[in-house]
Amino acid sequence: MGLSDMKCVACRSTEPHMTEAEISEVLPQLPDWSVTEVAGEKHLEKVFKFRDFTEALEFTDRVGAAAEAEDHHPMLITEWGRVTVHWWTHKIRGLHRNDFIMAARTDELECV
Repeated sequence: MGLSDMKCVACRSTEPHMTEAEISEVLPQLPDWSVTEVAGEKHLEKVFKFRDFTEALEFTDRVGAAAEAEDHHPMLITEWGRVTVHWWTHKIRGLHRNDFIMAARTDELECV
């Protein structure tokens, strides 16, 4: 089963972050995504490129709809011709399997 086919689960603040070994095992399934650190928290980050602002905004809307459907929300930075997406789990202040699932689904939205 691919990441995008997996189900997100409700996450509690007491759940642990993914370990480096778990991240290293799953990250290769997400081409061009990287693990970055923002304010001491690990995030998944990817920059998507588009022909213009309209395409970037339409993609942002698709990602927003997917986020609402799962009640799991990324940071989205929409600019002319590009959208930067950050997934991380706010409750645990780091990475959870849900973030990897949503990153895989985000990749699928680029082609819609």
